[in-house]
Parts: sequence; C-alpha cells; structure tokens
Amino acid sequence: MTKILVTGGAGYIGSHAVVELAQAGFEPIIVDNFANSETTVLAGLRDILGRDVPCYRIDCGNAEALHEVFRKEGDIKGVIHFAAYKAVGESVQKPLAYFHNNVGSLITLLQVMKDEGVENLVFSSSCTVYGVPDQLPVTEATPTKPANSPYGRTKQMCEDIVHDASKAADNTTHTILLRYFNPIGAHESAKIGELPLGVPNNLVPFITQTAAGLRDKLTIFGDDYDTPDGTNVRDYIHVVDLAKAHVVAVQRLLDRKASDVVETFNVGTGHGNTVLEVVKAFEEASGQKLNYSIGPRRAGDVPAIYADATKAAEVLGFKTETSLRDSLASAWKWQVALSK
Repeated sequence: MTKILVTGGAGYIGSHAVVELAQAGFEPIIVDNFANSETTVLAGLRDILGRDVPCYRIDCGNAEALHEVFRKEGDIKGVIHFAAYKAVGESVQKPLAYFHNNVGSLITLLQVMKDEGVENLVFSSSCTVYGVPDQLPVTEATPTKPANSPYGRTKQMCEDIVHDASKAADNTTHTILLRYFNPIGAHESAKIGELPLGVPNNLVPFITQTAAGLRDKLTIFGDDYDTPDGTNVRDYIHVVDLAKAHVVAVQRLLDRKASDVVETFNVGTGHGNTVLEVVKAFEEASGQKLNYSIGPRRAGDVPAIYADATKAAEVLGFKTETSLRDSLASAWKWQVALSK
C-alpha cells in the first residue's frame, strides 16, 4: 500500500482523512503532538478500521524527529499537512503562537520533504485567505484581501511560501492547496468526531455541548451583520466529505494529473447558512431545544463567506454529499456517544 504521512492526523479533520485514506487503499502514517487532540482518537480509528494506525507523537517543527519518521517508515509517497492552530478568535489573542506554529511547521516540513525526496503535498488551507470578499460566492480566482485574523494571515503566508518554494530551480514538490470552508459533523460510527480541548472555539461543538447540558447557553456573536438574519454566514461542509476531497487530491498528485506545480481548490458545499439557520437545523435534526442569546461581535470574524465549488467539481470530480441537517445529526450522535 502507498504510504501517506498525515500531520495532525489525530485531530478533527485529520482523523477523518486517515479513515478515508485507509478505506481507499492507502497506508496513512500519523504525526501529531497532541496539543489539540486526544489519544483516545487512536482507539476510535482502530474500532473503525479494525487495526492500529502508526502514530508518532512529535511536533512538526522538529526537523530531526520528522526526518526520523520518514527514514523509519521508508517510501512515503506524499504528505497531507493538517497540523496547525486553527481558532480565529484565539489567534487574535495569541498571534505569535499562531505564526510560530503554523508558518514555522510548514517551512520545516517542506525542507524535510525536500531532503527526503518526497514530492507530493496536500496543504490544509482556509477560506480565511479571502479576507472580507467584495463578491460572493468566492472562486479560486477571487483576490485575497487582508485577512481579518492572525490565523487567516498564517494561511495566506503559508500559501505564499508554497508558491515561492515551487519556483526554486531545484524544486520537485507538487502541491494542492485545499481552501476549506467550515467542517462540521462526525463519522457515521460516532467513533471519531470534533473533540475540542476546553471551551470550543467552533460553532457546532458549542451547540452540541450546550444541548447536552455541558454549557449553559450558546452565545451568537452579533446579529447586526448585513446578512439575511443579521448573523454570520458560513459554508458548512460535512467533515467526511472534506476528508474524501483529500483522497481525491492525493490521488491526483500521485497520478501526475495536476495542471501546475501548485493547484488551488475551494472545498465547500457552494452555499451559505446563517448561524441562526444552523441553530434551527440542529434543533430539527436532534429534537433538542437550544438555549442561546445574542452577544457582541467577535474580533476577527468575517460577516459572510461561502464557496463557489465549481472548480473542484469539474477538475477533481469532487462534490459534497451530506446535507446540513444530516451533518448536524451526526454531530449530535457523536456528542451523545461522548456522554455515555
């Protein structure tokens, strides 16, 4: 089987990608420092796949440790780089930590890949690179504007680094940049899902924890945006759909079908939902009445953003399959499983 290194593979999106890679016939190798994930995820992966997935507890900023993984495993054909800090609000409070971790780890990884002769990279980017767009939906050709948060700036910087590195005379790396929108939900088995440490920074786990009684109420950050109901609009994609996009991207790189040394794709559903629409859909999907209130706007939040997913459909042959309601139902199923 073809070995694919998955950095941050014990995290939310990474763990689901590990499942999809394995079920597609690849051999995923996890690297994770468990700064924002739990070792219990490995047991969930074992339950789903019926076997253990190799996992190395190291930091992606540690070049020596990364070299050791490549040399021990041998013949790794590609890397999916998820490992990063990812909370917009937290990045406003801890900008230096975000720049150091997100930008530094990519630079280290690219150098190690070059040294080890590994040529294929799928990079976990974000729709935050678009800043506050002038028009919606955003396409891959939409100009990137100043990011609203340090997190978004790290993703812009990382994309720039990938492009600049690709122009080097001795470059052999081929990269696909996947610009995510808002992943939600959990695996149908309820063995893995979003597992934030401490207070959730993302909407859906805060919703499910509130419904489960772990939080007193959900605070919606602002209801005075220029959107249909005044709350933020986002493009919510089921995490398994997102994970499947990575398998398609990896295969495209391995088959040398990429049209350029760096390709970029939006990965979203192609339409947006307001926060209040998500709350209503969750209540319908779960049968739970949610306690929520309106609070002030949160620093770093973009009013509205959602994807034009045409390029992913036409070039990658990828389309999302899961509805918002079904995605939220899977998130609630996961929360219930955690409470048992």
